[in-house]
Amino acid sequence: MKQAFRLLLLLAALGFLGLHQLLAQTPSTGQPVATNTPLQLSLQQAIDYALKNKSTVQSARINEQIAVARVGEIRSAGLPQVNVGANLTDNFKLQKSLVDFSRFGGGSVQTLDPFTLTPAQLQALNNGQNVTLAPTYTTTPIPSTGPQPLAFGLRYAGNTAVSASQMLFNGSYLLGLKAAKVYEQLSVKQTQQTEIDVVEQVSKAYYSSLVARERLALLARNVQRLDTLLYQTQQTYKEGFVEKLDVDRLQVQVNNLKIEQQNAQRLIELSVALLKFQMGLDQRQPVELTDRLDAAVIEAERGSLIGLSEGFNYSSRIEYSVLETQRDLAVLDVRNRRSGYLPTLNLIANYGFNGSDPRFGGLMEFRGASSRNEQGFVNQNWFGFGSVGLQLNIPVFDGFRKKYSIEQGKLALDQVNKGFTTLQQSIDLQRVQTQTSLQNTLNVLGNQKANLDLATDVARVAKIKFQEGVGSNLEVITAETDLRQAQTNYYSALYDALVSKVDYGKAAGTLYQGKK
Repeated sequence: MKQAFRLLLLLAALGFLGLHQLLAQTPSTGQPVATNTPLQLSLQQAIDYALKNKSTVQSARINEQIAVARVGEIRSAGLPQVNVGANLTDNFKLQKSLVDFSRFGGGSVQTLDPFTLTPAQLQALNNGQNVTLAPTYTTTPIPSTGPQPLAFGLRYAGNTAVSASQMLFNGSYLLGLKAAKVYEQLSVKQTQQTEIDVVEQVSKAYYSSLVARERLALLARNVQRLDTLLYQTQQTYKEGFVEKLDVDRLQVQVNNLKIEQQNAQRLIELSVALLKFQMGLDQRQPVELTDRLDAAVIEAERGSLIGLSEGFNYSSRIEYSVLETQRDLAVLDVRNRRSGYLPTLNLIANYGFNGSDPRFGGLMEFRGASSRNEQGFVNQNWFGFGSVGLQLNIPVFDGFRKKYSIEQGKLALDQVNKGFTTLQQSIDLQRVQTQTSLQNTLNVLGNQKANLDLATDVARVAKIKFQEGVGSNLEVITAETDLRQAQTNYYSALYDALVSKVDYGKAAGTLYQGKK
């Protein structure tokens, strides 16, 4: 047990050094400023502080807010979408196209021949009669000029328009809304899972500090008792009733005990530093633990009987509840993939103006249909346009892409369902292990408490016998050594029992239920 205690001290020291480096590299952000006044902390107060200030919990709550924003983002896709756009173009070099004008007339041109009047027609005209002349034409082939470059449009052009669309039906969108809500629930449960982990870590660190504090107090009483015995032995040696060897043996015991007391003091500092870290508390903030270890032991003994005969519900474990939510998401994902076979229908509309002009200033005049130039002709350079309609999209064939996508979704759902079996078996094993561990540690704690009482009584009797001259100094030293070993064993068993209590509460799903 002594070796185990020393190993625990070494691990705590290494953890503290790593924590110190971490704190030196990452400055605190958002945590309360340390004060000189000691912070009074019960276990529940330490837990409440950690749930409010621990960075991992704060990060999990930010994820909740992100999930809420994500739901709003998905919902917004079903609301009207309105966009306004405008552009201005300077066609400093107009694009040209080749046009063969000779082909517009059929390849030839007809010319009206001159009219010739016959004498009879001339006589009729002189008599005031109407004469009908039959026109004649001469067809002349148009010479082919070949394609000629022609620029369309004017140098400056502008366009401004407003467009709007409204989703009328989209199966993926409706399922997306449901999935977003489930995703929001998942983020809440993940936050609860983080809170449970923090409660576990803070509880263990708090109990470790309590055990270290009680052990230090007991060591202080041991040092005081041995100091008194050493003083009395030294006085007896001066009177010649004991040997120098007896004094030296006691001096060695006192020296070893004081070294152990110093180590215990450092262990308290490390335990408190770990507690502050688990709470998200500034390392410079002094704290004072107000809970008593006796009350904690009673609570552990009472907790060992809770739920042993009651029915267990897997949903009380946050991991199981998270997996249920993930299954719901997987089901919605399969339905969403299937909805890809459904048509989509949107209402679309747009309205705007476009214009052009050879001068930039002319384009900015925005001349409408009522504009006239100096000759009275229409001088319009901006023209309106608008449209409204329905946009229907019916998926026909995509190379079986959706088919294989649905198969992937079903397989992912099967994986999640298989996870329930694995998780249930794991929870069952944890409950058995933690229940057995708690019962065993409480039994060991009871035995070690009895051994401590016996060792204390033996040390007391050995001291009395030595002082009365009927016992040996070696007997006193042996009794003191046995007493310290019994104390170490007792506090190690006490810490194991408290840790087992926390582990059992987590396995049973009763460690922390969250705020309703």
